[in-house]
Amino acid sequence: MLEELLQLDKEFFLYLNGLGTPKWDTFFQFITNKLSAVPLYIFLLILSFQKYGGKKTMVLLVSIGLLITVTDQLGNFFKYGVARLRPCHDQEVEPYMRLVKSYCGGKFGYFSAHASNSFAIAVFFGSILKSSIKYLGVFLVLWAALVAFSRVYIGVHFPLDIITGAAIGSLFGWLFVKLFIFALRKFSL
Repeated sequence: MLEELLQLDKEFFLYLNGLGTPKWDTFFQFITNKLSAVPLYIFLLILSFQKYGGKKTMVLLVSIGLLITVTDQLGNFFKYGVARLRPCHDQEVEPYMRLVKSYCGGKFGYFSAHASNSFAIAVFFGSILKSSIKYLGVFLVLWAALVAFSRVYIGVHFPLDIITGAAIGSLFGWLFVKLFIFALRKFSL
């Protein structure tokens, strides 16, 4: 059963990755770059400061720092614990795929920390700022999905790496919203 699922994942990867064209390569390389989201993060920080003020925003920054640390390190733990090769290191897949980046990245890819971190941020800010801007949460989830898809597009993650990362990031984003709210109440901020 697991072998069949992994084979389907490889086939689905080759299909999605094969949809790419040179015309879109630069766009997806931009999207997959962590620095491309800096303006979005600044915007979310400004919204947070407007809604919560200085002290609560400091608690928020600590919460986000812990959230990203947890999801990122959990991703590394799984990568080395599961030891599933990235598509660009998998000899069964590599000859048939498009590697858009100039390098493949680390040897293992299960699960995607890009997907996990993006969905964690989307769920966290989408939840705590839902009253600030209508449809902000929807926009953030769409942004996270685009970042996650970019990892398949450029050839460094299988779809299951992305799906697992998105699920774990969403779960921890939700948990850290609860932690943030608890901290605000506990310290009467």
